[in-house]
Amino acid sequence: LKLYAWETHFKNIVDYLRNVELKLLSAVQIRRTYHMFFFWTSPVLVSAASFLACYILNVPLSASNVFTFVATLRLVQDPISNISDVIAVIIQAKVAFARIVNFLDAPELQSENCRKRCFNNNLKDSISIKCADFSLEDNASKPTLRNINLDVRHGQNVAICGEVGSGKSTLLATILGEVSKTKGTIDVHGKFAYVSQTAWIQTSTVRENILFGSELDDQRYQETLQRSSLVKDLELFPNGDLTEIGERGVNLSGGQKQRIQLARALYQNADIYLLDDPFSAVDAHTAKNLFNDYIMEGLRGKTVLLVTHQVDFLPAFDSILLMSYGEILHAGPYHQLLASSQEFNDLVNAHKETAGSDQFVSATFSKKHSTSINIVQASVLKQYKEPNGNQLIQQEEREKGDAGLKPYFQYLNQMKGYVLFFAASLCHLIFLVCQILQDSWMAANVDNPLVSTLQLILVYFLIGVLSLIFLFIRCLLVVTLGLQSSKDLFSQMMNSLFRAPMSFYDSTPLGRVLSRVSSDLSIVDLDIPFSLTFAVAGTIALYSNLIVLAVVTWQVLIVAIPMVYVAIHMQRYYFASAKEVMRLNGTTKSSLANHVAETVAGVVTIRAFEEEDRSFEKNLDLIDNNAGAFFHSFASNEWLIQRLETISAVVLTAATICLVMLPPGTFPSGIIGMALSYGLSLNGALVFSIQNQCTLANRIIAVERLNQYMHIQSEAEEIVEGNRPNLNWPIAGKVEINDLKIRYRHGGPLVLHGITCTFKAGHKIGIVGRTGSGKSTLIGALFRLVEPAGGKVVVDGIDISSIGLHDLRSRFGIIPQDPTLFSGTVRFNLDPLSQHTDQEIWEVLGKCQLREVVQGKEEGLNSSVVEDGSNWSMGQRQLFCLGRALLRRSRILVLDEATASIDNSTDLIVQKTIRAEFADCTVITVAHRIPTVMDCTMVLAISDGKLAEYDEPMNLMKREESMFGQLVKEYWSHMQSAESH
Repeated sequence: LKLYAWETHFKNIVDYLRNVELKLLSAVQIRRTYHMFFFWTSPVLVSAASFLACYILNVPLSASNVFTFVATLRLVQDPISNISDVIAVIIQAKVAFARIVNFLDAPELQSENCRKRCFNNNLKDSISIKCADFSLEDNASKPTLRNINLDVRHGQNVAICGEVGSGKSTLLATILGEVSKTKGTIDVHGKFAYVSQTAWIQTSTVRENILFGSELDDQRYQETLQRSSLVKDLELFPNGDLTEIGERGVNLSGGQKQRIQLARALYQNADIYLLDDPFSAVDAHTAKNLFNDYIMEGLRGKTVLLVTHQVDFLPAFDSILLMSYGEILHAGPYHQLLASSQEFNDLVNAHKETAGSDQFVSATFSKKHSTSINIVQASVLKQYKEPNGNQLIQQEEREKGDAGLKPYFQYLNQMKGYVLFFAASLCHLIFLVCQILQDSWMAANVDNPLVSTLQLILVYFLIGVLSLIFLFIRCLLVVTLGLQSSKDLFSQMMNSLFRAPMSFYDSTPLGRVLSRVSSDLSIVDLDIPFSLTFAVAGTIALYSNLIVLAVVTWQVLIVAIPMVYVAIHMQRYYFASAKEVMRLNGTTKSSLANHVAETVAGVVTIRAFEEEDRSFEKNLDLIDNNAGAFFHSFASNEWLIQRLETISAVVLTAATICLVMLPPGTFPSGIIGMALSYGLSLNGALVFSIQNQCTLANRIIAVERLNQYMHIQSEAEEIVEGNRPNLNWPIAGKVEINDLKIRYRHGGPLVLHGITCTFKAGHKIGIVGRTGSGKSTLIGALFRLVEPAGGKVVVDGIDISSIGLHDLRSRFGIIPQDPTLFSGTVRFNLDPLSQHTDQEIWEVLGKCQLREVVQGKEEGLNSSVVEDGSNWSMGQRQLFCLGRALLRRSRILVLDEATASIDNSTDLIVQKTIRAEFADCTVITVAHRIPTVMDCTMVLAISDGKLAEYDEPMNLMKREESMFGQLVKEYWSHMQSAESH
């Protein structure tokens, strides 16, 4: 969103959905208010109706029967008023259970039917598929994979190639048992290891990601690191292999994430290795080392299925599968396919054309390599210091100690919050005063011969109606306060989250954000308004009861005041621990949500490695941690209630003794009866008051947690009104980088060390370097995803740090390294701002090789795109991003590994399209494929965050010590090695 400057638009979408939710929430809260009002009014209505019935039936009213009846009503008032809450909970539980049942009733994969964990040496095939069809969607009109026939012998190496969207990754998924079989048979024998195309990394240390539940074997671990080309990377990490990896591997380069995945697979010592395009994110040198050391040596004797677009590796494989439109078009060794398959010849020729080679690749690699792996024992498993404050992912922030009234003020400090709160409190106070007046009128006149029974009942009823009017107003004010505060808090938090810098998301697991916008926000939406009401109402009711008792017999204050002091002391003692327990409940819930989200994202990898039980056990441990905090919160609440009831019993006993010892005739019998009825309800009032104050104090922590994400340090301004560039900026596309220094966080090490160079207008710039050298960081600096620690970037004479972020990012085009699609339609993903016509979108789809695929779907441009675009291949997702760039037509276009997951023939077409459509534009290309940058005007080589060289490609190749020249030599050496065998 930040790269495309779409934050405002997507925030508007979130706001729209929130407004829809608020309308439904408003309806729910109003209905809840009606129920609450009805049950609060029931004692008044029931007593009035009962007295009227007594009048009609000529039943005499006396102080004894009137206040016995009133006291009984008071005792049942709280249980009756709770019925509305119970009904609401039952309804919510019913809806929740229905959703859970729908989920549990969903179809499940039947992978166990085809997968046998143990490989028998007597078996010829590790994988056998006969006349099988597979479908990703239920009730699909045609299967995703059709007529699949495949036999893979144990120890055989098989390469899978084909155009984008041909079904290569889906074929691996079928072998894993992740795709439903609709016809035929499939049998798989052996233990799996799987490397996904999109790297899945856990939020833990490098070592834990590699071991993945296995025991540490030093020798095997060291060999795994060597064969995965990770040793040098670990030496650069602050804590070696104990360095904590951020969520989704945000603090790693794409190549480092893939190599950790490869190390995880190799360490498992499996029988069958399914590798989905693992070399696309690494440079040519690293890819060559990985292929030789990892595939050919490390996996010798294993069954290997490798999806790849790198044709120069194909001669080394025993068999090659050429896929097209969900079918295995041809299968056989490299020589056989060259002789018999025109489609395969086209694939090889496309690779030769992109590589610029006029020689023909005609032989296979030898599977035996003379190079040996020297295991270096000392550097990786040395004793690193324990992770410290330099770790990217820090412990979740939580307040400590008593926050006082601050969160209450934060809740009320919204639009008209204080006004609504004090008005609601005043209305409830008037309601209670009217109730006391009701009872006082009845107590003073029940035995008064001058007041008729009808008059007695009529005045009693009118005062009750007046109290109900104020009660109804109070209920409406509370709902209004709750909705307004909830709306404002959510709006402020969304503003803060959308304006947060990328460093915040790099160091904050998704579960922490989800926990706040789900469970914490739900508490603010549904619970706090009524908890606030009950706490205030209970407190006023408690002290009104004490005042009535004190008026009749002041001696009760001798006992009541110490008891109230003890109750307040116990309440504070309870608060000290209860608040911390509820804060722990919030943080442990975030960890649970993060683990669930992470597990769902990597469920294919988890199932492939048969680590479901370990993941499930960890989930249960996190649930126990969360439930433990909730249980102790509940238990401590019961501890408090037990002691409060004891205090109430002592006060009631003292009040009763005082009333009994009053001299006869001190007060009328009605007043004595009224005092006793209030004394009987004192127990419930005290418990109700303190309990609701404690409940409110626990729930207000949700506001405290939301507030933590309402004050995130923001990025620079989106628009600087006094310094806005012209509408047609940039005109030429000249980029000047002067002594640029970048560090990701304050006090952290420099990632870029004083880069200085100039990209002339209209030039095509290629950026190369080893994995993790800082290429993507430089791109991030151009878009100000991270602000410079020193130096500046000037585009067409304007320092990009002086203008607003929206003005900057909206004028650049980019095809990012990790293509992101959003839940919605094809049209929405290409043009979310609705700035282009359908005709323009179809033209762009044609240029980026997606037209036929989209036309093949029934709904065309309205075809669905699920979350993360998982129903589209990785290559197709990169083509979507190319379509966005073509629609935007910026003067400066950045390609960050834009075609890494695309086959060579499609890559060739895409490169021609970019050259034609952006002929006059400045194109900055980050690529691991050497041929991709060979036709660039200039090449920038980066090494360890420093500018190694910057010149024309041919000039660099002539230099003996040239880094780029070395990369080219390694690439051609690899190509010639393939051609010489």
